[in-house]
Amino acid sequence: MFKIEAAELIVARLPLKFRFETSFGVQTEKVIPLLVLRGEGLEGVAEGTMERAPMYREETISGALDLLRQVFLPRILGRTFANPEEVNAALGDFRGNRMARAMVEMAAWDLHARTLGQPIGTLLGGFKRDIEVGVSLGIQPDEQATVDIVRRHVEQGYRRIKLKIKPGWDVQPVRATREAFPDIRLTVDANSAYTLADSGRLRRLDDYDLTYIEQPLAWDDLVDHAELARRIQTPLCLDESVASAQDARKALALGAGGVVNLKVARVGGLSEARRVHDVAQSFGVPVWCGGMLESGIGRAHNIQLSTLPNFKLPGDTSSASRYWDKDLIQEPLEAVDGLMPVPQGAGTGVTLDREFLATVSEVREEYRA
Repeated sequence: MFKIEAAELIVARLPLKFRFETSFGVQTEKVIPLLVLRGEGLEGVAEGTMERAPMYREETISGALDLLRQVFLPRILGRTFANPEEVNAALGDFRGNRMARAMVEMAAWDLHARTLGQPIGTLLGGFKRDIEVGVSLGIQPDEQATVDIVRRHVEQGYRRIKLKIKPGWDVQPVRATREAFPDIRLTVDANSAYTLADSGRLRRLDDYDLTYIEQPLAWDDLVDHAELARRIQTPLCLDESVASAQDARKALALGAGGVVNLKVARVGGLSEARRVHDVAQSFGVPVWCGGMLESGIGRAHNIQLSTLPNFKLPGDTSSASRYWDKDLIQEPLEAVDGLMPVPQGAGTGVTLDREFLATVSEVREEYRA
């Protein structure tokens, strides 16, 4: 049992160490909403992964903050819960807004696990002490720049290289990378930039021994992905299209994908993420944990989830120092030879660096019952 006595909303801003380009556009910084839930001298923290504009999915930071203030937090403050599932149930049958819901549910998981003195991963049924990690590389100016950045990360030991692609920039970087590195595990991510009419172009990627092509078609599509899967040999990995365990079941029954990128916030939190994991496992389909340029809070949640057994492919939980000169947490999250150690403390195993957080925060609001 744990009681939620108070909540804190924080919005921080961190500059990225590099220019990150995808088919959505270019990012040079990250706006990071955080939710802290407090009870009995402990606190649980979660990170929102929605953006300022609805590019990845339909949620936005401003919309999520308003929903938390006006609807979600009044439902849970001052109440005692047996487990995080009860917290999720208290949010009712509101439609969508899974990323905002995930902030509440994941903070509740962190608080609950800390009251029990256990890591979140252990409570979810995970057991791994470290996890394989890959790296996601943005669109580069040319083929040589692509090969150069791939080389740096291969030398750092990352166990999967993912290239962002878009129409007009797909075969070229893949061909150059594969010629330079014939044996690496290589994937591409289209972020929904193509249509079924591009299947001929995507079929050309079959020549380069990719582990998968991630989310090539529309963010809310399953049917065309199933048709594309019949037209090409490279397995498809679904990301934006899978927002729940039901979506995963339908997608895999249709044959729309052979791999699932499981992002915790996209599916509404850790409980639903575990259900997606289990559905994929029942189909014999591997999952891996995707990233959304999270700070150490979101990264730690991702690492804890990735201790479950069907996370069989390297995820996006690469070293925090790739992204930030200084992270929002006190503990370093650094991969060694492509393996990320799992924090062993209670909850996420990490704690906010409050002193630094105060210097990069734009919003800080306290709420009580």
